[in-house]
Amino acid sequence: MTILTPFIILGALGILFALLLGFASKKFEVQVDRRVLKVREMLPGANCGACGFPGCDGLADAIVNKGAPCNSCPVGGKETAEKLAAFMGADAVDSAKQVACVMCQGTPEYATEKFKYKGIMDCRVNHNLQGGSKTCPDGCLGCGTCVDVCDFDAIHIVNGIALVDKEKCTSCKKCIEICPRNIIKLVDYDQDVYVRCNSHDKGKDVRQYCKVGCIACGICAKMCPDGFSVEDNLAHFNNAEGLDPEQVQKAVDKCPTKAIYPGLKIKEEQAKTKAQEAAVKEA
Repeated sequence: MTILTPFIILGALGILFALLLGFASKKFEVQVDRRVLKVREMLPGANCGACGFPGCDGLADAIVNKGAPCNSCPVGGKETAEKLAAFMGADAVDSAKQVACVMCQGTPEYATEKFKYKGIMDCRVNHNLQGGSKTCPDGCLGCGTCVDVCDFDAIHIVNGIALVDKEKCTSCKKCIEICPRNIIKLVDYDQDVYVRCNSHDKGKDVRQYCKVGCIACGICAKMCPDGFSVEDNLAHFNNAEGLDPEQVQKAVDKCPTKAIYPGLKIKEEQAKTKAQEAAVKEA
């Protein structure tokens, strides 16, 4: 009997604790809205916070209990918004898809540097070192901090500057938030024209450190006043409906520094074509 006593006591305690835990689980049970769980399943699960809520769980609760719009998730896009709207019995608000764009074309070929940076490959560290290695105070430093935070492999360093793959971008805004120079902006997915410069310096200063920076000459605004404007020494494109595409293209072509995308791309492609034609003639 002495040998069995510990086993009996342990067994009795186990049963007692099990009963107590069972009672506590019922007494303090947190009621979970099954609609929240269902909405959570429909969300992509990126937990990026781009919706403005603390992850997908926070957004699911906000949609069900706080009236958050069904198109709040930029990662899920239109398809997810339509599914959520159908489940919630609401209207799916149609919103234009947006993607990140790095407003800089200052590759080593076009932009000057104050010094050669050889430290930790982090744009924040580079930026805090004498204002950054690039002479332009608003140019891409190319250390790839934005690349490190992107969960979708949508941004890479190409020829010294960051470049976004809009087909992969989900507009989660992580790259925008991490960039120490605030040069990454959201643009409409179908937008083909934008001023790829973020410098607010005067034109004469921009010319000294970047061949493709905006010099605020105002030619684009004169060529297409409905599409372009100049504020604080920087041109801006208004991607509105009803713009005359010919006027917009003329403004792009007339830009003296090719700061308006795709002006520089067209110029480089033309130069490449001429070089190939010259090589064929020589052959």
